[in-house]
Amino acid sequence: MKRSYKVVDVFTLRPLLGNPVAVVLDAEDLTTDTMQAVARWTNLSETTFVLPPTTAEADYRLRIFTPRSELQFAGHPTLGSAHAVLEAGRVTPRGSGRLIQECAIGLVELTIGKRGEDRELTFRLPPAKLEPLHTTDVAELERTLGCKVDLETAPGIVNVGAIWIVAQLSDAASVLDLRPDFARLAELERRLGVTGLTVFGAREPGDDAAIEVRTFAPSCGVEEDPVCGSGNGSVAAFRWQRGLLPPGGAGYVAAQGRCVGRDGRVRVSVDADGNVSVGGACVTSVEGSLVLQVEK
Repeated sequence: MKRSYKVVDVFTLRPLLGNPVAVVLDAEDLTTDTMQAVARWTNLSETTFVLPPTTAEADYRLRIFTPRSELQFAGHPTLGSAHAVLEAGRVTPRGSGRLIQECAIGLVELTIGKRGEDRELTFRLPPAKLEPLHTTDVAELERTLGCKVDLETAPGIVNVGAIWIVAQLSDAASVLDLRPDFARLAELERRLGVTGLTVFGAREPGDDAAIEVRTFAPSCGVEEDPVCGSGNGSVAAFRWQRGLLPPGGAGYVAAQGRCVGRDGRVRVSVDADGNVSVGGACVTSVEGSLVLQVEK
Protein backbone atom coordinates (compact mmCIF):
# COMPACT_ATOMS: atom_id res chain seq x y z
CA MET A 1 0.00 0.00 0.00
CA LYS A 2 1.31 3.44 -0.93
CA ARG A 3 1.42 6.08 1.77
CA SER A 4 2.11 9.77 1.29
CA TYR A 5 5.63 10.55 2.40
CA LYS A 6 7.68 13.72 2.70
CA VAL A 7 11.12 14.66 3.90
CA VAL A 8 11.08 18.19 5.31
CA ASP A 9 14.23 20.20 5.97
CA VAL A 10 13.73 22.17 9.19
CA PHE A 11 15.35 25.41 10.38
CA THR A 12 16.25 26.50 6.87
CA LEU A 13 14.68 27.80 3.66
CA ARG A 14 17.40 26.15 1.58
CA PRO A 15 17.17 22.39 1.05
CA LEU A 16 20.06 20.32 2.43
CA LEU A 17 21.12 22.94 5.00
CA GLY A 18 18.73 22.20 7.89
CA ASN A 19 17.67 19.06 9.73
CA PRO A 20 15.54 16.61 7.70
CA VAL A 21 12.61 14.75 9.21
CA ALA A 22 10.80 11.94 7.38
CA VAL A 23 7.01 12.27 7.67
CA VAL A 24 4.61 9.39 6.89
CA LEU A 25 1.18 10.97 6.46
CA ASP A 26 -0.98 7.82 6.30
CA ALA A 27 0.07 5.82 9.35
CA GLU A 28 -3.15 4.85 11.13
CA ASP A 29 -2.87 1.08 10.46
CA LEU A 30 0.86 0.71 11.14
CA THR A 31 2.10 -1.14 14.20
CA THR A 32 4.76 0.21 16.51
CA ASP A 33 7.22 -2.39 15.22
CA THR A 34 6.68 -1.26 11.63
CA MET A 35 7.08 2.39 12.58
CA GLN A 36 10.37 1.57 14.28
CA ALA A 37 11.48 -0.42 11.24
CA VAL A 38 10.72 2.52 8.94
CA ALA A 39 12.68 4.83 11.25
CA ARG A 40 15.66 2.47 11.12
CA TRP A 41 15.37 2.40 7.33
CA THR A 42 15.22 6.16 6.81
CA ASN A 43 18.18 6.43 9.23
CA LEU A 44 17.38 10.09 9.91
CA SER A 45 17.58 11.49 13.43
CA GLU A 46 13.75 11.29 13.56
CA THR A 47 10.90 9.86 11.52
CA THR A 48 7.28 10.77 12.33
CA PHE A 49 3.92 9.16 11.71
CA VAL A 50 0.73 11.22 11.40
CA LEU A 51 -2.39 9.73 12.96
CA PRO A 52 -5.96 10.86 13.71
CA PRO A 53 -6.16 12.67 17.08
CA THR A 54 -7.73 10.98 20.08
CA THR A 55 -9.13 14.27 21.40
CA ALA A 56 -11.14 17.07 19.79
CA GLU A 57 -8.64 19.53 21.22
CA ALA A 58 -5.97 18.34 18.75
CA ASP A 59 -5.72 18.65 14.96
CA TYR A 60 -3.61 15.50 14.52
CA ARG A 61 -1.56 13.00 16.53
CA LEU A 62 2.14 12.40 16.02
CA ARG A 63 4.42 9.52 16.93
CA ILE A 64 8.14 10.26 16.78
CA PHE A 65 10.94 7.69 16.37
CA THR A 66 14.72 7.77 16.26
CA PRO A 67 16.45 4.83 14.52
CA ARG A 68 16.44 3.02 17.88
CA SER A 69 13.55 4.27 20.02
CA GLU A 70 10.33 6.26 20.29
CA LEU A 71 10.38 9.78 21.77
CA GLN A 72 7.67 11.47 23.78
CA PHE A 73 8.43 14.79 22.09
CA ALA A 74 10.99 16.34 19.75
CA GLY A 75 11.31 19.82 18.31
CA HIS A 76 12.35 19.69 14.67
CA PRO A 77 9.96 16.75 13.97
CA THR A 78 7.13 18.83 15.44
CA LEU A 79 7.86 21.74 13.09
CA GLY A 80 8.57 19.58 10.03
CA SER A 81 5.46 17.46 10.51
CA ALA A 82 3.29 20.56 10.92
CA HIS A 83 4.73 21.90 7.68
CA ALA A 84 3.96 18.57 5.97
CA VAL A 85 0.32 18.35 7.10
CA LEU A 86 -0.30 21.98 6.15
CA GLU A 87 1.32 21.56 2.74
CA ALA A 88 -0.69 18.38 2.11
CA GLY A 89 -3.94 20.08 3.13
CA ARG A 90 -4.54 17.53 5.90
CA VAL A 91 -5.39 20.17 8.53
CA THR A 92 -6.92 23.65 8.62
CA PRO A 93 -5.33 26.14 11.01
CA ARG A 94 -7.42 27.32 13.92
CA GLY A 95 -8.03 30.97 14.73
CA SER A 96 -4.95 33.18 14.94
CA GLY A 97 -3.01 30.67 12.82
CA ARG A 98 -2.70 27.91 15.42
CA LEU A 99 -2.31 24.14 15.26
CA ILE A 100 -2.56 21.69 18.14
CA GLN A 101 -0.40 18.58 17.93
CA GLU A 102 -1.09 15.58 20.14
CA CYS A 103 1.93 13.47 21.05
CA ALA A 104 3.10 11.31 23.94
CA ILE A 105 4.02 14.34 26.08
CA GLY A 106 0.51 15.79 25.62
CA LEU A 107 -0.78 18.69 23.53
CA VAL A 108 1.72 21.02 21.85
CA GLU A 109 0.61 24.35 20.42
CA LEU A 110 2.12 25.67 17.19
CA THR A 111 1.68 29.07 15.59
CA ILE A 112 1.99 29.87 11.90
CA GLY A 113 3.73 33.08 10.94
CA LYS A 114 5.42 34.61 7.95
CA ARG A 115 8.71 36.30 7.37
CA GLY A 116 8.32 37.94 3.97
CA GLU A 117 6.77 35.40 1.61
CA ASP A 118 8.01 32.43 3.62
CA ARG A 119 6.09 30.58 6.32
CA GLU A 120 7.68 30.16 9.71
CA LEU A 121 6.38 27.76 12.35
CA THR A 122 6.85 28.05 16.10
CA PHE A 123 6.02 25.65 18.92
CA ARG A 124 5.58 26.27 22.62
CA LEU A 125 8.05 24.08 24.47
CA PRO A 126 6.50 21.78 27.09
CA PRO A 127 7.30 22.90 30.65
CA ALA A 128 10.95 22.23 31.42
CA LYS A 129 12.16 20.41 34.52
CA LEU A 130 15.78 21.14 35.44
CA GLU A 131 17.86 18.90 37.68
CA PRO A 132 21.49 19.37 38.70
CA LEU A 133 24.16 17.13 37.25
CA HIS A 134 26.11 15.38 39.98
CA THR A 135 29.73 16.51 40.30
CA THR A 136 31.03 13.03 39.44
CA ASP A 137 28.91 13.06 36.27
CA VAL A 138 30.22 16.53 35.37
CA ALA A 139 33.77 15.14 35.64
CA GLU A 140 32.81 12.19 33.42
CA LEU A 141 31.20 14.61 30.94
CA GLU A 142 34.43 16.60 30.72
CA ARG A 143 36.43 13.43 30.10
CA THR A 144 33.92 12.42 27.41
CA LEU A 145 34.15 15.81 25.68
CA GLY A 146 37.88 16.24 26.18
CA CYS A 147 37.42 19.80 27.44
CA LYS A 148 36.23 21.82 30.42
CA VAL A 149 32.63 22.97 30.79
CA ASP A 150 31.54 26.20 32.50
CA LEU A 151 31.12 25.20 36.14
CA GLU A 152 29.76 28.60 37.17
CA THR A 153 26.56 27.87 35.24
CA ALA A 154 26.48 24.29 36.59
CA PRO A 155 25.60 21.76 33.85
CA GLY A 156 22.17 20.21 34.36
CA ILE A 157 19.59 17.80 33.01
CA VAL A 158 16.60 19.42 31.29
CA ASN A 159 13.47 17.34 30.73
CA VAL A 160 11.03 18.61 28.08
CA GLY A 161 9.86 15.16 27.00
CA ALA A 162 13.22 14.70 25.33
CA ILE A 163 15.79 14.77 28.16
CA TRP A 164 19.06 16.62 27.55
CA ILE A 165 22.21 17.12 29.52
CA VAL A 166 22.90 20.83 28.91
CA ALA A 167 26.31 22.42 29.40
CA GLN A 168 27.83 25.78 28.53
CA LEU A 169 31.33 25.99 27.03
CA SER A 170 33.59 29.03 27.05
CA ASP A 171 32.75 30.19 23.51
CA ALA A 172 31.48 29.13 20.09
CA ALA A 173 34.95 28.02 18.97
CA SER A 174 35.08 25.53 21.84
CA VAL A 175 31.72 24.14 20.74
CA LEU A 176 32.85 23.76 17.14
CA ASP A 177 36.14 22.13 18.14
CA LEU A 178 34.52 19.31 20.15
CA ARG A 179 35.34 15.72 19.25
CA PRO A 180 33.34 13.69 21.77
CA ASP A 181 34.01 10.06 22.65
CA PHE A 182 30.66 8.74 21.40
CA ALA A 183 30.92 5.30 23.00
CA ARG A 184 31.62 6.88 26.36
CA LEU A 185 28.84 9.43 25.87
CA ALA A 186 26.32 6.72 24.96
CA GLU A 187 27.22 4.89 28.17
CA LEU A 188 26.71 8.09 30.20
CA GLU A 189 23.36 8.73 28.51
CA ARG A 190 22.10 5.23 29.27
CA ARG A 191 23.25 5.39 32.87
CA LEU A 192 21.51 8.74 33.46
CA GLY A 193 18.42 7.84 31.43
CA VAL A 194 18.73 10.85 29.12
CA THR A 195 18.19 11.35 25.40
CA GLY A 196 21.56 12.98 24.83
CA LEU A 197 23.74 16.04 25.31
CA THR A 198 23.39 19.62 24.07
CA VAL A 199 26.22 22.13 24.48
CA PHE A 200 26.36 25.83 23.64
CA GLY A 201 28.75 28.76 23.60
CA ALA A 202 28.49 32.47 22.82
CA ARG A 203 29.30 33.72 19.33
CA GLU A 204 31.02 37.03 18.67
CA PRO A 205 28.93 40.21 19.13
CA GLY A 206 27.44 41.33 15.82
CA ASP A 207 27.13 37.79 14.41
CA ASP A 208 23.80 36.75 12.92
CA ALA A 209 23.33 34.33 15.83
CA ALA A 210 23.87 34.76 19.56
CA ILE A 211 25.06 31.24 20.36
CA GLU A 212 26.48 28.16 18.67
CA VAL A 213 24.83 24.86 19.60
CA ARG A 214 25.66 21.19 19.08
CA THR A 215 23.55 18.17 20.05
CA PHE A 216 24.66 14.54 20.43
CA ALA A 217 22.55 11.44 21.07
CA PRO A 218 24.63 8.32 20.29
CA SER A 219 22.55 6.10 22.60
CA CYS A 220 19.57 6.82 20.28
CA GLY A 221 21.58 6.00 17.15
CA VAL A 222 22.28 9.68 16.34
CA GLU A 223 25.88 10.68 16.92
CA GLU A 224 25.16 14.33 16.08
CA ASP A 225 21.73 15.84 15.45
CA PRO A 226 22.22 18.53 12.78
CA VAL A 227 19.78 21.15 14.17
CA CYS A 228 17.80 20.22 17.28
CA GLY A 229 14.58 21.97 18.31
CA SER A 230 14.11 20.38 21.75
CA GLY A 231 17.85 20.76 22.41
CA ASN A 232 17.70 24.48 21.64
CA GLY A 233 14.54 24.83 23.71
CA SER A 234 16.28 23.09 26.61
CA VAL A 235 19.24 25.45 26.26
CA ALA A 236 16.83 28.41 26.48
CA ALA A 237 15.15 26.97 29.59
CA PHE A 238 18.59 26.31 31.10
CA ARG A 239 19.81 29.84 30.33
CA TRP A 240 16.63 31.31 31.83
CA GLN A 241 16.84 29.29 35.03
CA ARG A 242 20.56 29.98 35.39
CA GLY A 243 20.00 33.75 35.08
CA LEU A 244 21.79 34.02 31.73
CA LEU A 245 18.84 35.82 30.08
CA PRO A 246 17.11 39.09 31.08
CA PRO A 247 14.34 38.58 33.68
CA GLY A 248 11.81 40.35 31.46
CA GLY A 249 12.28 37.82 28.66
CA ALA A 250 14.43 37.70 25.54
CA GLY A 251 14.58 36.53 21.96
CA TYR A 252 17.64 35.35 20.08
CA VAL A 253 18.85 33.24 17.15
CA ALA A 254 20.94 30.09 17.62
CA ALA A 255 23.19 28.60 14.93
CA GLN A 256 23.66 24.85 14.60
CA GLY A 257 24.88 22.30 12.09
CA ARG A 258 28.19 23.63 10.79
CA CYS A 259 30.16 20.58 11.89
CA VAL A 260 27.94 18.26 9.84
CA GLY A 261 27.70 20.47 6.75
CA ARG A 262 24.45 22.26 7.66
CA ASP A 263 23.63 25.89 8.40
CA GLY A 264 20.49 25.94 10.54
CA ARG A 265 19.02 28.96 12.29
CA VAL A 266 16.70 28.54 15.27
CA ARG A 267 14.59 31.42 16.58
CA VAL A 268 14.12 31.18 20.34
CA SER A 269 12.10 33.36 22.69
CA VAL A 270 11.57 33.27 26.44
CA ASP A 271 8.85 35.33 28.08
CA ALA A 272 8.82 36.97 31.52
CA ASP A 273 7.46 33.77 33.07
CA GLY A 274 10.15 31.57 31.55
CA ASN A 275 7.95 30.03 28.85
CA VAL A 276 10.03 29.01 25.83
CA SER A 277 9.04 29.11 22.15
CA VAL A 278 11.15 27.66 19.35
CA GLY A 279 10.65 28.39 15.66
CA GLY A 280 12.12 28.32 12.22
CA ALA A 281 11.54 27.93 8.52
CA CYS A 282 10.84 24.61 6.78
CA VAL A 283 11.16 23.41 3.18
CA THR A 284 10.10 20.10 1.62
CA SER A 285 13.05 18.33 -0.01
CA VAL A 286 11.44 14.96 -0.90
CA GLU A 287 7.83 14.19 -1.76
CA GLY A 288 6.31 10.93 -2.92
CA SER A 289 5.01 7.66 -1.53
CA LEU A 290 6.26 4.95 0.77
CA VAL A 291 5.24 1.40 -0.16
CA LEU A 292 4.40 -0.76 2.86
CA GLN A 293 2.22 -3.81 3.23
CA VAL A 294 -1.02 -3.47 5.17
CA GLU A 295 -0.62 -5.27 8.48
CA LYS A 296 -3.23 -7.77 9.57
